[in-house]
Amino acid sequence: MRISVVLPAKNEAEGLGRTLPALRAQLPDAEIIVVDDGSTDDTAAIAAEHGVRVLSAPYSMGNGAAIKRGARAASGEVIVFMDADGQHDPAHIPALLAKLGEGYDMVVGARDSSGQANAGRGLANAFYNRLASWMTGMRIADLTSGFRAVRAYQFREFLHLLPNGFSYPTTSTMAFFRSAYPVAYVPIPVAKRIGNNSHIRPIKDGIRFLLIIFKIATLYSPLKLFAPTAAAFLTLGLGHYAYTFMTQGRFTNMSALLLSAAVIVFLIGLISEQITSLTYRPVRSD
Repeated sequence: MRISVVLPAKNEAEGLGRTLPALRAQLPDAEIIVVDDGSTDDTAAIAAEHGVRVLSAPYSMGNGAAIKRGARAASGEVIVFMDADGQHDPAHIPALLAKLGEGYDMVVGARDSSGQANAGRGLANAFYNRLASWMTGMRIADLTSGFRAVRAYQFREFLHLLPNGFSYPTTSTMAFFRSAYPVAYVPIPVAKRIGNNSHIRPIKDGIRFLLIIFKIATLYSPLKLFAPTAAAFLTLGLGHYAYTFMTQGRFTNMSALLLSAAVIVFLIGLISEQITSLTYRPVRSD
């Protein structure tokens, strides 16, 4: 199999200086693509010096956009995605590829607790993993890891679903599970990132992570989100009606509102389930 390695990079000149030589030594015959996402440092120049293919954007379009550009340009049957900041060790790529050879379509490098940026993000990621595991009925060890090996054809089916910003790992993982493409996890250690140019912003990214929770639900099975919500409204409506009937002997507008909300939310869930099924129809990527 021909292997393509895609590294999205934004101001990662220092990290690439260490990652690319190790990557070339590990996979001398692989196609290596660095997608420069509008960097203002020497990211593109450093990548070019190491003889890899460089795709440069005139301005930053986001991590997901870089992933999509790299996936479209890759010529390999298998694509390995990894960070350019030095956190992912190329020495672990053979383990991902070996697992892929067992019949899986995506293999993800699962980080342990030491691989999390901080305790807050570690707790958030643990919550996402549990939520996604409940949604899919499968154990998901690391929903947000960007270190993964995928079969190119299957991955390109879902390019239209991937966001231009963060959370491409979440979207692609849920899309593979939704389409019955087998996914596996391989435990890997993660090094400290090189440099201090972290792109994480606590408030903005806290809201983004909250949106990921809803995205997980709506991407995979909307009814698993809407049905409990409808049940909650139904319970409140019946409870309020029982209380007002016993105390006032009547059916109030609030009871009617809560019961109506239960029906509306459930029907929206049914419609969303149908839309989701249409979304995952195979899309050819030539």
